[in-house]
Amino acid sequence: MIGIRPTIAAMEAGKDIALANKETLVTAGHIIMPLAKEKNVKILPVDSEHSAIFQSLQGAAGNPVAKILLTASGGPFRGRARAELADVKVEDALKHPNWSMGHKITIDSSTMVNKGLEVMEARWLFGVEMDQVQVVIQPQSVIHSMVEFADGAVIAQLGTPDMKLPIQYALYYPERRYLPGGRLNFWELSEITFEKPDCENFRGLSLAFEAGTTGGSLPTVFNAANELAVGLFLDRRIGYLTITDMIESAMRHHKTVQNPDVDQILAAERETYEYIKAKWALN
Repeated sequence: MIGIRPTIAAMEAGKDIALANKETLVTAGHIIMPLAKEKNVKILPVDSEHSAIFQSLQGAAGNPVAKILLTASGGPFRGRARAELADVKVEDALKHPNWSMGHKITIDSSTMVNKGLEVMEARWLFGVEMDQVQVVIQPQSVIHSMVEFADGAVIAQLGTPDMKLPIQYALYYPERRYLPGGRLNFWELSEITFEKPDCENFRGLSLAFEAGTTGGSLPTVFNAANELAVGLFLDRRIGYLTITDMIESAMRHHKTVQNPDVDQILAAERETYEYIKAKWALN
């Protein structure tokens, strides 16, 4: 939650924000988005999926969004049953099929927790309800996300799986500058496929929808529990499936505070850490 106060300070100073820290909106979207409107500052997404949605909305001419279709690769364990995940090693979880990322977000992608965080981020960033965000597995990571409108039209943003484009777009918006690097070759692209996400075996996504729908301080608990659990998994102190077990346990234990202020958000984070450490007898 370290990004909340700096983001608020920058907005208070009238600065537009190129937002790369999704946790800020996940935990404090109810504070950040009204402040952005009050200060007349732009929040420009750096996340590839949210950049894709933002780009897809540029031709919307003010028409309301019917649905956001947030794409996901499915991660390295797509198609596996939960029982098959019990013995997953750190090295296995760090092998993302398409993207090259840091360790923490790569683990989050494998559990589908990252996609859950992105759903909550999209809910605030684009002013929609949680049930207007639908996750679609797109294994090739060619379509980075889509927007559906009231007439059924769907606009998508496509590109190679490379973070340079969304970063550059946020920094230079609304200008599009030349970007060296790979390009999609549609003559050689063999397939673009879609699947429904497996929320039964990858419970991180369903828990995220529960946290986001409940709102208040519960998304903070979801995020904090995941951060602690992933760190423990990377340190080889817990098993892979324990990540979502810890998230669910912390969520069930927490008494949700609606419309929390920054201090209450940070307190919920601390309390989540303390609860998990006590329950799992961690030093």
